[in-house]
Amino acid sequence: MSLNELTDLELVERLQRGEDAVFDELMARYKHPVVNFCYRLLGDAGDADDVAQEVFVRVYQHIGGYRPRGKLSPTRRGCRVPQFSTWLFALARNACIDRLRYRKRHPTEPLEGVPEPVTTAQYDDVGEHIAAAIAELPEEQRTAIVLAEYHGLSYAEIAAVMKCSEKSVESRLYRAKQTLRQRLIALM
Repeated sequence: MSLNELTDLELVERLQRGEDAVFDELMARYKHPVVNFCYRLLGDAGDADDVAQEVFVRVYQHIGGYRPRGKLSPTRRGCRVPQFSTWLFALARNACIDRLRYRKRHPTEPLEGVPEPVTTAQYDDVGEHIAAAIAELPEEQRTAIVLAEYHGLSYAEIAAVMKCSEKSVESRLYRAKQTLRQRLIALM
């Protein structure tokens, strides 16, 4: 059986047993979704690539402590551990939040002669309008909408990533969609 036929759980278990070669398969499966997720939260392709790399380093370093869904965590008594993709997106979200905090503490000055970023009024594509509107949402709403709409996660999975209740996810998604609807109607 080739590595691409194995489930995430099988790959994780083999990685935990020391088969480092399977890590490449996990990266191949999740690199694009993680970079995409990071880009949608950070709005910068370079930062998204850097953060995604940091996330995969963290995965490799901490895979020994990961236990699949349904198995009890040895360190958190009575707690169930989420499936691999949920755990991975939670790591990515935390890394993105760290990067956003870093940006706030270390603002950059634009270089003279470098054109200013394109404003949403200058976009000529509906997809770009949507991406710009999503980028302007508060972090918690942006995370919820990206996980739901772009990655197809359920409310329960989003709640696990965001460490909140499903009701809170529902509320954040509702507010995000209302805000997006208002902004996009104004742009159209």
